[in-house]
Amino acid sequence: MLEDSIPASGSYHLTNVRVHRSLTPGLVAAFDADGFALADIAVADGRISTITAHRQSNSPAGAVDLGGRIVMPCFVDCHTHIDKGHIWPRKPNPDGTFMGALNATGADRASRWSADDVARRMDFSLRSAYAYGTKALRTHLDSVAPQEEISWPVFETMRETWRGRIELQAACLLGIEGVRDKKWFERLAKRVAAAKGVLGVVTYMVPDLEELLDQVFAQATRHGLDLDFHADETDAVSAISLKKIAEAALWNGFEGNILVGHCCSLARQPDLDVLDTLDKVAKAGLAVVSLPMCNLYLQDRRSDNTTPLWRGVTLLHEMKARGISVAVASDNTRDPFYAYGDLDMLEVYRMATRILHFDHPVGDWPQAVTATPAKVMRLEGFGTLAVGAAADFVVFRGRSWTELLSRPESDRIVVRDGRAIERQLPDYAELDDLMVG
Repeated sequence: MLEDSIPASGSYHLTNVRVHRSLTPGLVAAFDADGFALADIAVADGRISTITAHRQSNSPAGAVDLGGRIVMPCFVDCHTHIDKGHIWPRKPNPDGTFMGALNATGADRASRWSADDVARRMDFSLRSAYAYGTKALRTHLDSVAPQEEISWPVFETMRETWRGRIELQAACLLGIEGVRDKKWFERLAKRVAAAKGVLGVVTYMVPDLEELLDQVFAQATRHGLDLDFHADETDAVSAISLKKIAEAALWNGFEGNILVGHCCSLARQPDLDVLDTLDKVAKAGLAVVSLPMCNLYLQDRRSDNTTPLWRGVTLLHEMKARGISVAVASDNTRDPFYAYGDLDMLEVYRMATRILHFDHPVGDWPQAVTATPAKVMRLEGFGTLAVGAAADFVVFRGRSWTELLSRPESDRIVVRDGRAIERQLPDYAELDDLMVG
């Protein structure tokens, strides 16, 4: 049985495992056209002690033969919203649109987001992510007054509770217009810095966008904060805040990490405008995360019973070709912005492969849910299988991309510090009492 393949104690050897070139730096092996090679992995004291090319005649006594099954490092989910997760049963999106989501979430936040409510839904979300094999996660926290005084302390407690299981980061979330209140925004930046968080805003094409971006960059520089933006989550060709963020990063000489999410409208713009934006994004060193499932759900939503004509995602292939760091992530889960989802990064990668064409060839796209977001989040030792690193990986039943991405892999084995964890997904019924009233 696959679930019994990881020894419960002592050091051990896994032989005949299938690993990917992009996730095993330094491994010398016969990689195939899909980037896979058979390898042997030794684990001792909770760490990977060796990774070598598989040799059928040289397996040590007691080695566990995994029969060519795929092993990947644990996932890194760099864009989520676990503060609003799982509110759908009590506050659904009335029409499936972005504005419907924004209004429904705002109403629910104002009336229901107590510390206990946020904490319970956060913990539920994290138990799901952990069971699926996520090792690090960044969440955005709605930080419009007075919610920032509720959610940030809850997050800090949750981060300590989950330390050693999921490395948690948080970025504040507010519309760019909120930056106009300079004193309040400075207090928020101090609050974020005290919590070792990330400064984040949602950009819109407001008349004073450039001035407001300068204030955001100034506060980030003053407090030593990285930046995380929501940008251009729309099909409006006139939405060019991604370019404005890149320009602001350049003229402010910002040296921190910048992650920009969504950037949907870029895919709708004229070619010359796209090239200009990509040049600036690359020069500024921005990273971009696409949220394929949420974008597919919200973008090009129509009220006239006609079929959507585009997939809602940004130009990841063109960005990657420019050397821009790109990732995909979960985004929302069972809230007005996305009615589905469960923080399963394999599902995210599977859907991204279909929506964004992460195949033909696969190349190093597996890094988009592992090594690349780890780098953006400054997480050394995350997102790869490497000698000396923690033995944190996921064993799948699939032996090829077509097997791995065709089934949900519900019986995957998640290994942390060399031991298989108990993969118990929380029951939705646990949240029933939060959905009434």
